[in-house]
Amino acid sequence: MPIKPGWIALALLVLTALWQGAQLSGARRQVVGLQAEIAQLKRDLQKGPGGFSLPLPGACLPKSDTNLPGAAREYRKGTNPGFVFVDGDACVPVQYGMGVVAAAGGEVIKAETEYQEMTPAAFEALLRAVANGASPQQMDRLRGREVWIRHPDGFTTVYAHLSEIAPGLKPGSRVWKGQWIGRVGNSGTASGARGSRGGARLLFELWDGEPDKDRYFGQGLTPEMVRAKGKLEFGLP
Repeated sequence: MPIKPGWIALALLVLTALWQGAQLSGARRQVVGLQAEIAQLKRDLQKGPGGFSLPLPGACLPKSDTNLPGAAREYRKGTNPGFVFVDGDACVPVQYGMGVVAAAGGEVIKAETEYQEMTPAAFEALLRAVANGASPQQMDRLRGREVWIRHPDGFTTVYAHLSEIAPGLKPGSRVWKGQWIGRVGNSGTASGARGSRGGARLLFELWDGEPDKDRYFGQGLTPEMVRAKGKLEFGLP
């Protein structure tokens, strides 16, 4: 049976449509791939160059094992979830009122600008209440005045015991790496409850997820492992 010209034209149309569809599918895959790369670049840009840095410019990781993540906190039958920077243990002076900066870019999810310090009696009552372990709410009180920042890829940093929060900083604020966010203090401690400026410190926590719910940086590691991993994470020599 002879092939009619109309059939040939129809076949060519079908083949052309299939080829164009294949080309379009490939282009779409390229576009999706480019969109994914752009999204990752945006996250990296928000986070800042070189990943995370320490929140006290020029500081090193705490020299004392008791100021590292995972150190025991017997008074509440728990462990320390972050780095504690105190004077004489951080390679830079740690003084009441010195500036604290964002460890990476992200979005502020907590900024306790209305924080009220506990009275000495309330602080002593809190210590008695946590003698057998602290709940997330009690941990929150023990941290004093705080700023929390959520970073790209789901990480969260916590800056605690602050004496002041940078003016205008509030939940929803976008911050960049190295931006001033507050000042070192002693809120949430016995000294803070007494109205003294003694015992100035900064508690800095890095969580892979939500604070007090997911894993903190250094969890389950020895002090030597925390320091080795910390130097890599924060770009330290």
